[in-house]
Amino acid sequence: MAKEVEVQKQAISDSRWGIEAALLTGCQDRPYAFGLAMALISKGVDLDIVGSDEIDSPELHITPNLRFLNFRGSQTKKVSFAQKLSKLLGYYSKLIRYAARSKPEILHILWNNKFELFDRTILMLYYKIVGKTIALTAHNVNQARRDSKDSWLNRTTLKIQYQLCEHIFVHTQKMKDELCQDFDVAEKAVTVIRHPINNAFPDTDVTPAEAKQRLGLRDDEKAILFFGRIRPYKGIEYLLDAFRLLSASEQGNYRLIVAGEPKKGSEEYLHEIQQSVQRDFTQGQVILRIQFIPDEEMELYLKGADVLVLPYKEIFQSGVLFLAYSFGLPVVATDVGSFREEIVEGRTGFLCKPGEPAELAKAIETYFASDLFKNLKVRRRELQDYANANHSWDAVAELTRNAYVKMLRRNPS
Repeated sequence: MAKEVEVQKQAISDSRWGIEAALLTGCQDRPYAFGLAMALISKGVDLDIVGSDEIDSPELHITPNLRFLNFRGSQTKKVSFAQKLSKLLGYYSKLIRYAARSKPEILHILWNNKFELFDRTILMLYYKIVGKTIALTAHNVNQARRDSKDSWLNRTTLKIQYQLCEHIFVHTQKMKDELCQDFDVAEKAVTVIRHPINNAFPDTDVTPAEAKQRLGLRDDEKAILFFGRIRPYKGIEYLLDAFRLLSASEQGNYRLIVAGEPKKGSEEYLHEIQQSVQRDFTQGQVILRIQFIPDEEMELYLKGADVLVLPYKEIFQSGVLFLAYSFGLPVVATDVGSFREEIVEGRTGFLCKPGEPAELAKAIETYFASDLFKNLKVRRRELQDYANANHSWDAVAELTRNAYVKMLRRNPS
């Protein structure tokens, strides 16, 4: 009875906090910003969202208690360096003025902006000086280490940012451990929130069969998909080697699709991938869609494919995994980062050793021989239900709101 009374008192206390927060998106990752914003609004949080055309969507202009602030506008690449710099400096100017004058006490940083070192240090100190309480979602604890570009300066500025935050959200226990051990962050200042499913992209009544047809695939072909930005750490070369082994099998009837936009700085890697496809495969065996994939076309790839393959060399967490889950698409991935925590073998996909094409080919063959593939029409819905139950935005918003309340208690205005 005493425990129930205490819970009621806590609920009454929490309700007194009229929570107002601002999501600083860094003008990227619209799906995450959109999903979190809609879920927080449903929990009674009043929100400002700071972003650009890339973040914008109609819902952000009609949802009560939500204000979208388009500080950067278009981020088109078809302008001069001087124009880009001018627009970026204008964006920072608006952001700095906003922080000084805005009503929300909590600034929740989803991603840093373009000038990472400035964002981690001077901008963070400025936020503190103007009286803001700072939360941060660390999608990658140390991205430079993952990309083999780590340095003393990188680690030092990361530590400064982490130490200046009141609270940090990460997606796995492994990430929390790294944050606490490598950057001396207090455990109580970190909340683990499972990466939520992606609900920002259109999901129409297009069927998998129709999607296959629109992608130029035959019904009897086993469609293997790599989807996402083209970057060296993603191990596409291992997937091509594995696909070469699969193609040599008389039992398989495979097609590989590599779809996604190359990340700036990965041009040489992309060239190697294209050369490998031209050299080692007959025309049409591998479909290269090296381009930005518009939102309305994403479902064609995720419904037309029979499996998503993530051959990564290293990763903390991958949003593409949960994008696949949201469309009921099973995943074959290398055993890196948190994939073992998120992939239930035989139910949502299969795992294999990283950096070994033969093992990857074997895992793909295992998938196509499994009941998961043989009953894919039924299992797609089961996978979506599993993802909704285990990776809901509602749970993420609840944990986030609770952290906001604790932050406000520690820093009452």
